[in-house]
Amino acid sequence: MSDAITAYACYRLPHQEEYHRIVQRGTPAETLSSAAALKGRSGFVMAPFQPQADCPILLFQGEHTVHSTQQTAGDTTLPLFFRDDTSAIDPSASPEVWERAFHTFQGALQEHRFSKLVLSRHTLLPHGGTCDVQQLFLKACRAYPRMFVALVAARQHGTWLMATPEILLEQQDSLWRTIALAGTMPLEGELLRFDNPPQSLPADAIRWSEKNIQEQRYVASYIAECLKRFARQRTEKGPYTVRAGNMVHLRSDFTFVLKEGVGVGDLLPALHPTPAVCGLPKRQAYDFILRNEGHRRRYYSGFAGPLLTAEDGTHLYVSLRCMEILPKHYSLYAGGGLLKESICLQEWQETEIKMETMRQLTVANDKQE
Repeated sequence: MSDAITAYACYRLPHQEEYHRIVQRGTPAETLSSAAALKGRSGFVMAPFQPQADCPILLFQGEHTVHSTQQTAGDTTLPLFFRDDTSAIDPSASPEVWERAFHTFQGALQEHRFSKLVLSRHTLLPHGGTCDVQQLFLKACRAYPRMFVALVAARQHGTWLMATPEILLEQQDSLWRTIALAGTMPLEGELLRFDNPPQSLPADAIRWSEKNIQEQRYVASYIAECLKRFARQRTEKGPYTVRAGNMVHLRSDFTFVLKEGVGVGDLLPALHPTPAVCGLPKRQAYDFILRNEGHRRRYYSGFAGPLLTAEDGTHLYVSLRCMEILPKHYSLYAGGGLLKESICLQEWQETEIKMETMRQLTVANDKQE
């Protein structure tokens, strides 16, 4: 068997000083066609928004090591992998394409076909043709200690980096947890000094608009209804304000015990994609996005993390604040929830703020090169 690396995943859980590295050699990452196929499986998983033959769910099971996030170099050079169709630059990265999609989405909302829709976009930033992905990952770990940070790569499927605040599903013994995270506001001025846990922000520091409150309520209500089918001993806390980088969000926490006979593979297809990245009603919103958004999300707004592993249990996060590393560009992704009252310029500005999470890392990396 060849010793060449064929796939790898590096991840750092929030507030930890160490990161985990899973490296596969000789054999590719296993591919799965649906979240239901994860029932009874374990390993590091990365799932796209829409599983397809050229963008499947990836399951990594390889050599596992633990390292300090303070190190400057690793003992293994991690290669860049590119997906097969990177030769064409996607024209959907333009502002004009996004603006046309915004008006299409808003029209459907104003016709009351949906109560919420999520519109995403991506933008391309050039780089010099070389990229030290391990250093990018370590910079992200140090820059965003509250977030789940992951670097995931596989031959034919590309190289992705994310720093995301949104838990999809976590496990601690028999207790499980998920969250409803929606609503976005930038942190400005003196509030940027607060580095303690998000609950320590002054109670009157953030005045949320009715649009943000309603958007978060939609997500929380959907998750509560979903858990009735699969869980017992459910508790809900929130909503409250949390910080993620230079932004704040509204969040509600749900803890629960799975019903007898219910596994992760049963719950995941119901939870993902949540209305926080899709919309309501969920199935119709999902189909509408695929037809009208104007670009493929690929692994953006999917989920990633360790699944039922001996090392960390289960910590699955929604793949937000992420980018794909292409041969000559970084492709940054961001999105926002739309209601019928949404304003085009405000929504564009929200995606710009969200893209700063990855953009700051690319600027620092290019200067170093």
